[in-house]
Amino acid sequence: MRMEPVKVKDRLGRDVILRSAEEGDGGDLIRFMKVTAGETEFLIREPEEFQMSLEEERQFIRSCMENPGALMLLGFVDNRHVGNCSVMGIGPYRRYGHRCQMAVALYKEYWGAGIGKLMMEKALSAAEAMGYEQAELEVVSHNTGAVRLYRKLGFQEYGRFPRNMKYRDGRYGDACWMMKRLGTEGAEEG
Repeated sequence: MRMEPVKVKDRLGRDVILRSAEEGDGGDLIRFMKVTAGETEFLIREPEEFQMSLEEERQFIRSCMENPGALMLLGFVDNRHVGNCSVMGIGPYRRYGHRCQMAVALYKEYWGAGIGKLMMEKALSAAEAMGYEQAELEVVSHNTGAVRLYRKLGFQEYGRFPRNMKYRDGRYGDACWMMKRLGTEGAEEG
């Protein structure tokens, strides 16, 4: 799905441009994945584990642009790429057609300015427009800022995956599975 660019303001009063990824963003996205994976333990891979080539990244972006059920949303401050938010269908099967998976990540220097919330709100609206009935995500349970954000956006925790990740130092991280119902049925069920 392609989304027209929109301008919003973050908590610091900066203009943030939100727009769909384009093929020319491939190099920035690869760099983003490697840098952010090294900045935080909340993402699923180590920096060296991101092995996508530039052409593979461009193909992934093309597939998102052409797929009416997918969105790769980018955020920019002062023409600098600061974060990503994605909406993807859970799977190709009709029985999963009502569900989408969401993810958001920002360079660490942009945490806490409300940009992630702005991106998630825009992505949730897009997911609803795509016809999804529920949005789902997985978040490391000790990522308390993200868990708090998702709850503010209407997500509820429906389960935990203990020891979901194992860090280099031997520690483990649990994952929370969270879901938000979309559309006119938006009332949550516990």
